[in-house]
Amino acid sequence: MSSTPEETFRRMIDLMLAKDMNAVADLWAPDGIAEFPFAAGSSPRVLHGREEVRAYLAHYPELMDMKEVATLTVRPTDQTDTVVVEWTATGRTVATSQPYRLDYIVVLTVREGLIALFRDYWSPLSAAAAAGGLAGLVDSLERKGA
Repeated sequence: MSSTPEETFRRMIDLMLAKDMNAVADLWAPDGIAEFPFAAGSSPRVLHGREEVRAYLAHYPELMDMKEVATLTVRPTDQTDTVVVEWTATGRTVATSQPYRLDYIVVLTVREGLIALFRDYWSPLSAAAAAGGLAGLVDSLERKGA
């Protein structure tokens, strides 16, 4: 299976909108990495391999009901296997039924059509607020700092 990084990313978005998290995880190389440099609280900073990604995504549809990608811009890099993607997801938070809008920047490297590296720059505060868990995030940060 060979596809460009942009095609792989767009496929991932389609699968996320379809709430097929197993298929999303299958886009990762068996040894692919997901990094979240801005992760906070109990959120992981790094996932190693497809199966850790699968476990991480398993309950996503129970937390966030992504309805659409409001914006998506793919920027090529000087490496043909890597792109930078700026995108915005909108939907509703399952726990609160409140609408959300989250912005992301992803650096994506694809090897043989599978995700080798997915570096996701997102705001943990915005995500926690959207998921109805801001108080829990602040609590975990305060405990960590104590």
